[in-house]
Amino acid sequence: MKIGLIAAGAAGVAVVSVIMIYGPHLISPPEYEIFLDPFKDPQDLFTTARVTLQNTGIAPLTNVIIDYGGYTDKIQVLKPGQKLILSPPTGNKLERVTVTSDEGIHMTMPYRLPIKMPGMMGS
Repeated sequence: MKIGLIAAGAAGVAVVSVIMIYGPHLISPPEYEIFLDPFKDPQDLFTTARVTLQNTGIAPLTNVIIDYGGYTDKIQVLKPGQKLILSPPTGNKLERVTVTSDEGIHMTMPYRLPIKMPGMMGS
């Protein structure tokens, strides 16, 4: 009986803690936030790459600069919810992508690679 009460109390504390930590973020999303996903898929003869960028905040982002490492793209305004799929320039090293904006966004991510499985192209 005591163990059940202690377990229920611990579970209650855990639930309240999660709500207190993550609740405000879920109720009011951040004003400025982005999702960034650089992806490359090396094949035998060539490498395909793309960069997915989405404004996940509730306010527009201005002067968004995507730096592929030596080459940059500039987006004047990225509206809330807007998603772009960009192609890195040919000849780029495809190591990492850095995104900045006037609102203080600064994010750097390396390119992720797909999981190679036997029988799939490029494996």
